Amino acid sequence: MLSYRHGFHAGNHADVLKHLVEVLILDYLMQKPTALSYIDTHAGAGFYHFASSFSAQNREFDTGIAKLRASPLALPEPLARYLEVVATCCAGEAEGYPGSPAIALAMLREQDKAHLFELHPNDHQNLSKRFKGRARINEADGFAGLKGLLPPPSKRGLVLIDPPYEDKNDYRNVINALKDSQRRFPNGVYALWYPLIPREESKDLGRRLKALSPNNYLHAQLCVQAEQGSHGMYGSAMFVINPPWQLNAQLQEVMPVLQTLLANDESKPFVLDAVIA
Repeated sequence: MLSYRHGFHAGNHADVLKHLVEVLILDYLMQKPTALSYIDTHAGAGFYHFASSFSAQNREFDTGIAKLRASPLALPEPLARYLEVVATCCAGEAEGYPGSPAIALAMLREQDKAHLFELHPNDHQNLSKRFKGRARINEADGFAGLKGLLPPPSKRGLVLIDPPYEDKNDYRNVINALKDSQRRFPNGVYALWYPLIPREESKDLGRRLKALSPNNYLHAQLCVQAEQGSHGMYGSAMFVINPPWQLNAQLQEVMPVLQTLLANDESKPFVLDAVIA
């Protein structure tokens, strides 16, 4: 299915949670000088302009990054760090928002490698134009592409998995991809985003993910509106296998702030559940 375009949703509350976790993981991994590999299975276009027909249609960025930028609150350091990276990516393009590839490439060092997968021909073209020469960019299925990249030569890496979930088979695909990837590269850090929607596959995904890594995971859920009566996404979640040891403490500090700034009064409290080896 190639109907999904992330430009409609760029910079929304789900992007804030996803990219915050991405930044914090990469900061941790780069504390060591050894090279690391970054693999993005569903990279999208890489950067999104708010004036584009996609972003301007629903202005979902008003539910996320715009609220953080306008916040009167003193933001905790992990959230300030995320905003710093976003600002770096947006230098000269303030009315826009970086996708996960742009964030990673702004942070990676000379010795690190990036592999980006995107099947949609238009998004792949935009991704290639923007990041040509800075990453290996593949017009291919990221689930299948993982197999040939794991384990990376340095035995260190972050795999970001963020499919559109328009096809309910994606829920099965993420489980299968993680099972296979863990066999090939058990020490890798895997960060999976998924939507909170009134659908059984979404409601059950957290349980299935915990069964894959019961002794070393972090699971964060942020609801921004009431689940009852919702016909679409009422929040989103990040599930991390082999999370950095300090990630739980960082999110314990940040999640209440995100709840205050991004959620309405009818939403459920955030959930943060972790078992870190």
